[in-house]
Amino acid sequence: MIDDDDDDPAFDDDDDNAFEGADASRAVASDLDVVTAGAAVDSADDADERLRGLPRILRYTMLVEDRADAIEPRLVAEIEELCPGLPSAMAWATTRDAGVGLALAAELDRLAVTRDLPLLRSLGDCVRLLSLTLPFDVRRFGEFRRVTRVLIMAFDAAASDLQDEQRNDLERLICGWAALPMATGSTDGSPRWPAIHYAARLGEQLAAYRIRSADTDAAQRVRREREQQADAAREPEARTPTRTASPSGPEMSTSVTLPSHHVVVGRMDEVEMRSAKLKDLIVPVKPVLNAALTLVETPPLDQVRRALMVEFPYAVAVVDFALADLIGRPIIKMRPLLLVGEPGGGKSRFARRLGELLNLTVWRIDAAQSDGSVFAGTDRRWHSAECCHPLLAIARGRTANPLILIDELEKAATRTDYGRLWDCLLGFIEPETGSRYPDPALQIPLDLSHVNYVATANSLDPLPTPLRDRFRIVMFPKPTIDDLDALLPGLLQAIATERCVDARWIAPLDAVERAAIARHWSGGSIRRLLRILDVVLQARDRHATRQ
Repeated sequence: MIDDDDDDPAFDDDDDNAFEGADASRAVASDLDVVTAGAAVDSADDADERLRGLPRILRYTMLVEDRADAIEPRLVAEIEELCPGLPSAMAWATTRDAGVGLALAAELDRLAVTRDLPLLRSLGDCVRLLSLTLPFDVRRFGEFRRVTRVLIMAFDAAASDLQDEQRNDLERLICGWAALPMATGSTDGSPRWPAIHYAARLGEQLAAYRIRSADTDAAQRVRREREQQADAAREPEARTPTRTASPSGPEMSTSVTLPSHHVVVGRMDEVEMRSAKLKDLIVPVKPVLNAALTLVETPPLDQVRRALMVEFPYAVAVVDFALADLIGRPIIKMRPLLLVGEPGGGKSRFARRLGELLNLTVWRIDAAQSDGSVFAGTDRRWHSAECCHPLLAIARGRTANPLILIDELEKAATRTDYGRLWDCLLGFIEPETGSRYPDPALQIPLDLSHVNYVATANSLDPLPTPLRDRFRIVMFPKPTIDDLDALLPGLLQAIATERCVDARWIAPLDAVERAAIARHWSGGSIRRLLRILDVVLQARDRHATRQ
């Protein structure tokens, strides 16, 4: 009788070992195939002029734009050169899983330190670029922001050496990538797709907006020039306001044609303006009554964006969110904006700098110290009568579209004795009522529809729903230790301004001073960082005095 091999334990062990050895051989061969394929494709594209000389992360961005083959294997081949046999690299190349890719990127960051190979950080950022997916996951916002910063820095370094077409393609892709968090919702649903592919589509849309805006601006300039030429050719006719009667009583009217981008905020009878009752009340606002006031035109938004990104490198998404509302607008008119975030993150400073860079008059109020009767104006019957704050802001800058900054909106008083600030704001930010606001002190209708409102809050919870519905709400982040080097130049400039000295008189921080600041500030409050920086500068001054 012949023995069955299945009953022989020795046969089973040999057979299992043989199969395991074959599986291992096939796995090694598969890994080698991935590396070889990536290296071969990369070598074949070596002659491509569009890729030659580009920083690595821009090269992979262009490969995605060109729909190149074997992009991930190319990157794995580069990783294999520096870290041969890295299991996570092979796992990512075969699975293309986002989680595996981000774990590989973190491992490359660690190896960059332990093996003293800074190049591995660049490879890790490229892995992040290809691994991040949509719909957008807020838990991976740090990874996304890091890639955004690397892309912008690489583009700035290489822009002067790029051809126009290549520069335009990269700029479109990077702008689209930077805008992804604002354009896509945060959800855990499926399916998920690579973020870099959607960035190209979004970049195309943003570029189209910019082109249309430029065309609109050019057409408006031509129209204004023609209007000015026509006005110069016509003999000016003196027109004076006339009083007409209406069912509700006498009111002022005029046949004067207003210049382009001008508006009359309020009209008042000259006789009434000389009334003794209004003598003191009307002084601050008299220059802007019955006058054609300028509407501040929208400046080049790319310059405003660049300046804000230098000062707030950790809030790029907020910068884009705020400025997106001005795309294509000839004059500055933003929908009400609410910045929500923890204390110390720089919300108020961001709002103020936004207004300043847009060339707007900034009128700041503290919500905790204001009530509805103060902001909305006081009836002329009272000895403390005062015009509404938006009109006072207009009078300060002599322009019809100032920016009202309402700080810490959630801390406004909730008692209704003198009217809640939350309730009175509704009448100002609603376009229909804002264009015909009855000022209680002057007792005339005012056109306040062009005033811009930006508010800050530490929390949304106390705010009533009707008020939330009328604001564009964006979460304002806090900076991290990674943002320290980007923040320091702007803070040094702020300290120089506060001290009323030229910023060039304050020397940049040396390595010892920078390390001292990093030991005491690990991220978070900008106010705390500013205090630490001020202490370091004071120590420097004392040391210089002793020397």
